[in-house]
Amino acid sequence: MTDAQQPTTPLSVLVYSDDSHTREQVMLALGTRPHPDLPSVDYIEVATEPMVIRHLDTGTIDLAILDGEAAPVGGLGIARQLKDEIFNCPPVLVLTGRPEDAWLATWSRAEAAVPHPLDPLLLAETVIRLLRERVPATR
Repeated sequence: MTDAQQPTTPLSVLVYSDDSHTREQVMLALGTRPHPDLPSVDYIEVATEPMVIRHLDTGTIDLAILDGEAAPVGGLGIARQLKDEIFNCPPVLVLTGRPEDAWLATWSRAEAAVPHPLDPLLLAETVIRLLRERVPATR
């Protein structure tokens, strides 16, 4: 079998928000395969901070998308905690309340930020960039 014929393992993308509509928007914007050069994506939806930690502790998550506006625990604080506590933490994308809040992503040590309301193209471009840095292209 050539490399092009090898089956590829789906990427695991965790999507955290206390708002199911926000989680749905993220998954709809990205679809099951954000780019043809990347494997398909399996989503893990979580609504609480303990579940984020539990899933990231497994070491199987390729990308974490965290809603900075979530309550009672915002994604920015969780991102900083993950970067402090998870060995080989995967890339983190935070969803901020507005473009002016991008500086908070720097504080949280997230690799990227996308503001609400979500722009599907910007979200997809950002996710593709983060996944390409983590996973070699499958072509």
